[in-house]
Amino acid sequence: MIKTKKHFWLKKLSLVILCIFYTGAGINHFWHPASYLDLIPPYFPAKMLINIISGICEISFALLMLFPLTRKAGAILIIALLTAFILAHVYMIQMHGCVSVRLCVPEWVAWLRLFPLQFVLMWWAWKTYQWNKT
Repeated sequence: MIKTKKHFWLKKLSLVILCIFYTGAGINHFWHPASYLDLIPPYFPAKMLINIISGICEISFALLMLFPLTRKAGAILIIALLTAFILAHVYMIQMHGCVSVRLCVPEWVAWLRLFPLQFVLMWWAWKTYQWNKT
């Protein structure tokens, strides 16, 4: 009984942290757009629009995760968004970790952001949905 109760709270905690994480990331697109603009590969037009849409999506998808009826859609949309973000991570790797003066990390960090981090975030979104289906 205690183990079940503990797992219940861990699953709810995962949901709360996930929602805070993506809401915060989405808000950050508006507070600090320069870093995000630097991450968008140069072959994409309308970088500011892409940044704004990404921020709105992160916030919206986090909100979808809050409600049982929309949680599955929220998880799927977060995974789709993270899949779209792979292009930015590949671009960062192509630039050897330095996409601008403002955003420059060691190349190995750029690789870690792509693999395993992107896939861990996808897994987390899906598992959080599964853990909190009802």
